[in-house]
Amino acid sequence: MLRVAASSLALLALMAGPAPAQTRGAAPRAVEAPGATNRILAVVNGDVVTQAEVASRARLFALNSGVPVQPETLARLQPQVLRLLIDEKLRLQEVQRQRIAVTDNDIAEAVREIESRNGLPSGALRAQLRGAGVQPRVLYDQIRVQIGWGRLLRVALGPQAEVSEAEVRDAVAEHEARRGQTEYLVGEIFIPVDDPRVESEVRGFTEDVIGQLRRGSPFPVVATQFSQAQSALQGGDLGWVVPRELDSEVASIIERMPPGAVSNPIRVPGGYQIVTLRAKREAGSEQRSTMISVRQLFLPFATRLDPQNPTEQHRQMLERAQRLSSTLRGCEAMEQQPRTSDRPADPGPLRLEGLNPPPLRQMLASLPIGRASQPVISNDGILLLMVCEREQREAPRFTAEQARGQILRERVEVISRQLLRDLRRRAIIETRG
Repeated sequence: MLRVAASSLALLALMAGPAPAQTRGAAPRAVEAPGATNRILAVVNGDVVTQAEVASRARLFALNSGVPVQPETLARLQPQVLRLLIDEKLRLQEVQRQRIAVTDNDIAEAVREIESRNGLPSGALRAQLRGAGVQPRVLYDQIRVQIGWGRLLRVALGPQAEVSEAEVRDAVAEHEARRGQTEYLVGEIFIPVDDPRVESEVRGFTEDVIGQLRRGSPFPVVATQFSQAQSALQGGDLGWVVPRELDSEVASIIERMPPGAVSNPIRVPGGYQIVTLRAKREAGSEQRSTMISVRQLFLPFATRLDPQNPTEQHRQMLERAQRLSSTLRGCEAMEQQPRTSDRPADPGPLRLEGLNPPPLRQMLASLPIGRASQPVISNDGILLLMVCEREQREAPRFTAEQARGQILRERVEVISRQLLRDLRRRAIIETRG
């Protein structure tokens, strides 16, 4: 039996780099839900949402998260996926009503960015989607709505898009006043409850999402797919926050969580919030950080691994990885190994304190320079890592530009929730079956 590292999917996602809709390596082909046809499930101001659209989005989630989707899982996902697609219809209708242009070139550029961040050659993303039974347009439609909604919100900001120098100075001063306080690096997933009659259903879906996260699905991927907060565009990342910047219930839980943990559903105004604590620190301590340079070698499996029933190729690949782990010395030797995947050998400089999951951070902190790690096994291959350099550096202080960006993000979040709430209230939505 081959043992799969529980956090390996998140680890591989991190080493490949975050992306708005991330895909990595070979993915399981999802099982088609019974009766997944073009049956109409909802009509949103005259536009339809079909069973096929819902099933396709569930398959896209499976590809992103590395979770095989069985018919019973599809059935559990359907109510929430349907609500997400209804909201996307509302967003797209408003984007079109206000004549916000999103061109095919915009979509192509976003796809190129996803491929670049994941070390994929041009065209590989489309091939991966088709290989998992997902039509590329499913992802393209999602990207189109994300881009259009972002542009619409910038227009909706109007005069609020201008942040005064006084506001910037106050934000910088407030950040400096944090020194000595505990800061928390937090990720969030927000799932709205718009109708009290479906609250138990939404909570059930929220618990399903938490179950997937605790089984290893990368938090940024799940947030991108299911969170209805604007932070979803950054994989749910809220950055470093102090408790007073969070909902009081969320703050009380964050203060008790160990790094790497995922919360239970938290009832907040408007819905449920899931949070993860990536790290914590004393404000001001970030003025020094550990930057590391690493090399990685990924050995892909020919077929997806069943840990209880590995094939001969799986065993051979593990034996090869173990030999390399014990014999490779120095980053030059690591770089000279034949490349058997599209993952970059050098993922670029990394800040050690910000790496997640915690086992990855701990491994890279203790790994001797120039020595290969033990094999990290996932369902689609084996990863070897090597630290080439560790360097203590002075981190830059909180800048005026960062303060301006933070203020704008907060304003955009407020406007986004208000506008979507208004669109739902005015919409004519008919759900069927």
